[in-house]
Amino acid sequence: MDEHRLRIAPVGTPRATILFAAPLFEEANRSRRTIVRAMRALTAQGFAAVLPDLPGQNESPVALADVDLNRWQSAFAETAGEIEEPIIIAALRGGALIDHQAAAAAWWRLAPVGGGSLLRTLLRARVSADREAGVTSSLDSLQEQAKSEPLLLAGNRLSPAMVASLATSEPQAVTPLRTVALGSGDEAIAGTPLWLRAEPGEDAAMADAIAADIAAWSRTCGIS
Repeated sequence: MDEHRLRIAPVGTPRATILFAAPLFEEANRSRRTIVRAMRALTAQGFAAVLPDLPGQNESPVALADVDLNRWQSAFAETAGEIEEPIIIAALRGGALIDHQAAAAAWWRLAPVGGGSLLRTLLRARVSADREAGVTSSLDSLQEQAKSEPLLLAGNRLSPAMVASLATSEPQAVTPLRTVALGSGDEAIAGTPLWLRAEPGEDAAMADAIAADIAAWSRTCGIS
């Protein structure tokens, strides 16, 4: 894969590598700083941590309009295939839509979401922006337009193939898997839904909680 990837490594041989699948589209920007803080916290516990860009993201030479969900799944699996240590995949939100083709010792998902939900959020944002600009559009009209040409949604120019695949995609079954939500209890971590914020931010306590939960899950999976 030709895309940039951020890797933070501990001193000495890593216990394992935590491969992050970040939220998709604008949610990735809002969550990145907290993910990086979690990566650094994991490194302090002896793990390596990797956060790859996907084709069409950031400085990628690939245009986002040329990408679909299948290509992201393949690119993520290719990244996993280049890592020598045991891998735990940590997927947040829409990252759970691309993590299942990769080979890993275990999976960890935070607040996984279906592609249809992500797409509806993007479409509603476009309808609101159009209304403010004096343009009439609707969810139906935009989805019809997306069948034949790339559609600009929240700054992302999505191909017809991407829109179509998002509409029907759901996180796929993997094992062993731990799924956590935001909140309290054994199946949750304390934190804020960063992906709903208007601007990028960070939650240091949430980053530490993510790292602690992943580290505990690794021991349950026999990685020490």
